[in-house]
Amino acid sequence: MSGHSKWSQIKRQKGAADQKRGAVFTKLAGNITLAAREGGGDVNMNFKLRLAVDKAKAVNMPKDNIERAIKRGTGELGGGPIDEVRYEGFGPSGVVIIVDALTDNKNRTVANIKHMFSKYGGNLGGPGSVAWMFQKKGVIRVANEDLKISEEDLELKAIDAGAEDFVKEDDGLVIYTAPDDFQAVKEMLEKEGIILASDEIEFVAKERVEITEASRESLDRLYEEFEEDQDIVNYYTNEA
Repeated sequence: MSGHSKWSQIKRQKGAADQKRGAVFTKLAGNITLAAREGGGDVNMNFKLRLAVDKAKAVNMPKDNIERAIKRGTGELGGGPIDEVRYEGFGPSGVVIIVDALTDNKNRTVANIKHMFSKYGGNLGGPGSVAWMFQKKGVIRVANEDLKISEEDLELKAIDAGAEDFVKEDDGLVIYTAPDDFQAVKEMLEKEGIILASDEIEFVAKERVEITEASRESLDRLYEEFEEDQDIVNYYTNEA
């Protein structure tokens, strides 16, 4: 996801109005359930679950909701199966997009996502049609107001922990790691008392494209629909 899109998404989720907060909580609960199903319900032994729970806590998801989602994943509560699905598509201005979703009805989800793409001048592609343009990276964002130490000191400590690259954006600092080094860098920053705006394994575009002003509005509306859809849990683009 581009810096513009991700920082905007973080702000929207944290400031979501009550009527939209339910959709945010549904997405986060799905992530927690899936992580617990895959690796067990102990956040100290299941790093993926810990990430999902941390993300839920960051937007003040109630503790009871988190615990129910974990129990559903471990089988302690009922509920139908949830599938993890990925779609690849093309948007305006040459933007390519990967969409990750959790669903109990694949037909409903693919129909909704296909409609969103076509509504804003895009279309879905087949599996592998755009994934080759991305690589998996650990991505950690620290907002400007949460930089408790100098950027130089932070970068040196992060490099020692395994960070690969740093990008300064308008809203803060972005730290990139290899997936295997992600946990060590995240834990180092937390020990330094640094609040993380987001921390995830993401698909990062190998090359980025500039967006025309004519396409900006359509893309922003498409992204907002992604964020409001209860099945879609994340999306990644090659937008600069």
